[in-house]
Amino acid sequence: MAVIQTETIVIPVNGDDAIAHLARPDDDQPHPGIVLVQEVWGIEPHVRELAQRLALEGFVVLVPDLFHGKIATEFEDARKIAMDTFNNMERALQECQGALDYLKALPYVQPKKLGIMGFCMGGRISYLMASRSADLGAVVPWYGGRYDPTPEDIAKIQAPILAFYGGRDQGIPLEQVQKIEGMLKTAGKDATIIVYPEAGHAFLNPTHGGSHDASAQDAWPKAVSFLKEHLQ
Repeated sequence: MAVIQTETIVIPVNGDDAIAHLARPDDDQPHPGIVLVQEVWGIEPHVRELAQRLALEGFVVLVPDLFHGKIATEFEDARKIAMDTFNNMERALQECQGALDYLKALPYVQPKKLGIMGFCMGGRISYLMASRSADLGAVVPWYGGRYDPTPEDIAKIQAPILAFYGGRDQGIPLEQVQKIEGMLKTAGKDATIIVYPEAGHAFLNPTHGGSHDASAQDAWPKAVSFLKEHLQ
């Protein structure tokens, strides 16, 4: 049975310290690295569980705590906390780049092209990081809302993308998903967008989402296979 190791670490970001949570296989072998970006709830148990699932698949996973210790259980609290991140998006992006830098420097992380996977707010951040980081070899946004790129943003994307959405997501219009897909295709990017017609927003999250088991069970192994294919 595979064994994983977890720990809380400190990463330097522009002279400040940021907290992140690391999950990795407990061996001395090289493994590909992934930055996992939270939803609007903070580093709740669901996020930690996903990090551990990825570690069991053979990845070194780093989860930057963009809410700096705050965890919400009610939507109104989550919205208020998330707004601080939305209003300071550059800080969040710098913390994600700090997480990528930390992973890249670890001797047991190979290759040095890394993955990023994010959910909801983290899905948007994953898209944004794809336009600004040269360290990425795979990008997996899940129901990333508020992402409205320019052609210039799309042109900067170099890593392959696999994105997931719910067809019944009331917060992300299908027209916006189709717009993003069209822009990626027009620009000739390596991108696949999958929409599950019966799923709502955050369909992978059993606690805070429009959970749809069939969609979640289909999407997760696709995401893992995509990361394994492109992070070699």
